[in-house]
Amino acid sequence: MTVKFRDYYEVLGVPRTATADEIKRAYRQLARKYHPDLQPAAERAKAAERFKEINEAHEVLSHPENRAKDGADFTPPPGAGEGAAGTSEWENLGGFSDFFASLFGGPTGRASHGGAHITIPGSDVQAELPVTLEELLRGGRRRITLDGSRNLEVEIPLGAREGTLLRLAGQGESGTGGGPPGDLYLRLRLDPHPRHRVAGDDLEMDLSLWPWQAVLGAEVRVETPDGPVTLKVPSGTQSGRRLRLRGRGLPRGDGGRGDLYAVVRIVVPARPNPAEREAYETLKRGASSPADLPAGE
Repeated sequence: MTVKFRDYYEVLGVPRTATADEIKRAYRQLARKYHPDLQPAAERAKAAERFKEINEAHEVLSHPENRAKDGADFTPPPGAGEGAAGTSEWENLGGFSDFFASLFGGPTGRASHGGAHITIPGSDVQAELPVTLEELLRGGRRRITLDGSRNLEVEIPLGAREGTLLRLAGQGESGTGGGPPGDLYLRLRLDPHPRHRVAGDDLEMDLSLWPWQAVLGAEVRVETPDGPVTLKVPSGTQSGRRLRLRGRGLPRGDGGRGDLYAVVRIVVPARPNPAEREAYETLKRGASSPADLPAGE
């Protein structure tokens, strides 16, 4: 008897180079999709056949030694498929195909008389977890509530960034037939901060200066994540210049920190009073034009 080769990789929709994790993910998704208990009554018989194929493919490909056997058409040796319980009992199981039985010589011990006992691991779940800039700066623990009733403690590590994926083992969907639960993955999403912006390991903030502060230089008070500091503004500072405060940014994995940059924005009085207007008129009459602008502009 020649048994037709069954491509278990094709059954799970994965390439032959798929890793164990990729095979596991494909199996979970398909098993959840085609589980007969989750189908309309009219679709259950068809889903049950597909479900058997999926479980058989996973049974083979989840074990490296089995994957090596999954190769081509072949003629099984005499007695293959009988196992300790005999051919008739194996056929009654109905859980796997003749090809599987020919490969592995009968039941694998995971089946019982009268039908295969199938367990399906729960699906992994992904969700977003909003975090504040202060939490990225300090790290620490956060209590969250799932499904309106389940409370969990989440550790936000130092060095976390927007997009960091946190794994909570066993906190995903429940398994079927006694299968283990999946995992919960939380992707961090940074809430906007009213003052500071994140740029890699660094932080940025706007620094508003009056024209005379930019021209003459000044010492200004700046609010940093670690508290207020005094920043020296050099004379002749142009709008858009970035003034650096070392070590005031986000924590890095090496134990250091990024920097904080104060980006200069020069502002003018929206409604100058008479004295201010006169001062600007005087400045206009005595000032030389910038080299890159025509006179009078």
